[in-house]
Amino acid sequence: MLFVVFIGLNLYAIDWELGFMDNENTKFVFSISAALLGVLLVFVLNTWSKLSPKK
Repeated sequence: MLFVVFIGLNLYAIDWELGFMDNENTKFVFSISAALLGVLLVFVLNTWSKLSPKK
């Protein structure tokens, strides 16, 4: 949930008139990519934990 909030805040903070990869927007782009990586990692670890054999 926290990663989704970070993605939303960074999408709001980007100045779309400057362009997506402008120097001023790169800190937000890197933060969005880190949040997306975090969401992917949580999904993978959750799926991985469900694959473990039950005792």
